[in-house]
Amino acid sequence: MDEYDKFHRKPLQVQHAQELLSQYGPPGPTEQIPLQESHGRYLAEKVRAPHPFPRFRRSGMDGYAIRSEDTEGCSAEQMVWLDVIDEIPCGTVSGKSITKGTAARIMTGAQVPEGADAVVMLEMTELRQEAGRTQVGLKRKMEQGKNVTPIGFEVREGEELLQPGRRIRAGEISVLASFGVHLVTVYKKPRIAIFSTGSELLTVDEPLQPGKIRNSNTYMLASQVREAGGEPFILEAVMDDLPLAKAKVEKAMKEFDAVVTSGGVSVGDYDIMGDFVRSDSVDMLYNKIAMRPGSVTTAAVKDGKLLFALSGNPGACFVGFELFVRPFIQRTLGSHSPYLTEWTAVLEQEYTKVNAFTRYVRGRFEARDGVLYAIPAKVDESSVMVTIKDSDCLIVIPPAKGVTPAGEKVKILLLKGNTL
Repeated sequence: MDEYDKFHRKPLQVQHAQELLSQYGPPGPTEQIPLQESHGRYLAEKVRAPHPFPRFRRSGMDGYAIRSEDTEGCSAEQMVWLDVIDEIPCGTVSGKSITKGTAARIMTGAQVPEGADAVVMLEMTELRQEAGRTQVGLKRKMEQGKNVTPIGFEVREGEELLQPGRRIRAGEISVLASFGVHLVTVYKKPRIAIFSTGSELLTVDEPLQPGKIRNSNTYMLASQVREAGGEPFILEAVMDDLPLAKAKVEKAMKEFDAVVTSGGVSVGDYDIMGDFVRSDSVDMLYNKIAMRPGSVTTAAVKDGKLLFALSGNPGACFVGFELFVRPFIQRTLGSHSPYLTEWTAVLEQEYTKVNAFTRYVRGRFEARDGVLYAIPAKVDESSVMVTIKDSDCLIVIPPAKGVTPAGEKVKILLLKGNTL
């Protein structure tokens, strides 16, 4: 039996693997946090309007609150003059009613006084003093309701404002603040443990040594966890020692909501994660995906907790996280769209690699003259790290026996951390 056969790898399609994982990670426990700390969190309860908005008839202009019927027959040649009986700044309520032949000076956003049914803008008026009274002159007829925002114009009382799973950003915070929601119920961030495996790894502050590399995947994964809405916990790297790895990973699976590892899932003698997921310690869900890069991407479960064993190659590790780990985190947060957004674009240049598996090519997109173009990264090998920073999408290249020509329509998956 060769090294490859010992893993009994049967490749799954990406969608099938995502479906297998979708039964794990239901929306998790909740907590209440102050509104000002809620940006970027995911709402865990439905929010309904406790009152209409606006709660009072609101002036849309700086001007004068009037009765529209007082302007019948009004024109530039035949002005109507009204006695100004009050001045209403924003935030105050007039104690006077507008009756026939009267008006009140009013500011934008102020409550329209009783009796008034229109506001005439300041620029359309003239002022005069008549027998010790201030009068405002109007030059044209005003329609009923003009420049007056009615009660409940934006939101009716009891109307649903926000649903669970909605990510809270500036617009949501504005809504919550407007209705006095100062404590927000959100889903707790899932706690994700991150391991890297391999005796060749150095910490980021260690000097380089012959044959060794710095452990970049751990920090990349922690950033991806944060962007997906989770809370990363970087644990000590696991050397090529199966009993030690088994003990550390099993402990982490008990203490955290999920565990993500990078490395150790290939077919070599030191690929300990590949051996671990085939042991009796966990139930393996899959250990091969029909994709490039990252075909050795692996997942297992124990007591309802997921272990994601990703490739140690940076490009494959990055793609594996976005396709499988990110949706898990999003599901625990109640997100309505856990998967990467899919668009259609035109391939700007030919793609020459041939493969039996679907390729997820790092790249970027550009809109020119109303057409969306997908531009593959110049170097997209699994082991290449540097092009990750320049990519804002994954270009999906279906299995092909020949060159995928420029001009072909392809799917792109938006990398939300960079673009949305």
